[in-house]
Amino acid sequence: MTAKETFEGLIAAFESKNLESVMKYFAEDAVLYDPHYPVPRMMGTAAIRQGMEWGLGNMEKPGFAIRHYWDDGRVGAAELDTHHVFKGGMELKIDQVFVFEVEGNKFKRMQSYVPYSPPGISGLLTKVTRLIWRLQGKLK
Repeated sequence: MTAKETFEGLIAAFESKNLESVMKYFAEDAVLYDPHYPVPRMMGTAAIRQGMEWGLGNMEKPGFAIRHYWDDGRVGAAELDTHHVFKGGMELKIDQVFVFEVEGNKFKRMQSYVPYSPPGISGLLTKVTRLIWRLQGKLK
């Protein structure tokens, strides 16, 4: 199985909300980082399972469309159009990038990058500046 087939398989398992199939794609010592989860850095399959149970349990319909994909056989990146529908009808539509490392058809490491402002003071500064620019008519 190629790295791309491994990535596509994980996406298909996630979209079908099949926790057992999702977990088959992670190595025992895998690290998954995704800022959408209660514990963003999940280390090992027990932590990843806990995160996935929470995530899949809150979704009506997970959805991903691959926009761009690249890998060298071991390390890769994928840009996705993410569109999830949560219980109660709330929708999340974002651009998302995953950078990952595959070994033996399993993910050793995967990290999600999303287009949100950085946390802390640097995020506050960008938001304040954006507001000032909007008020001054400088926002392009």
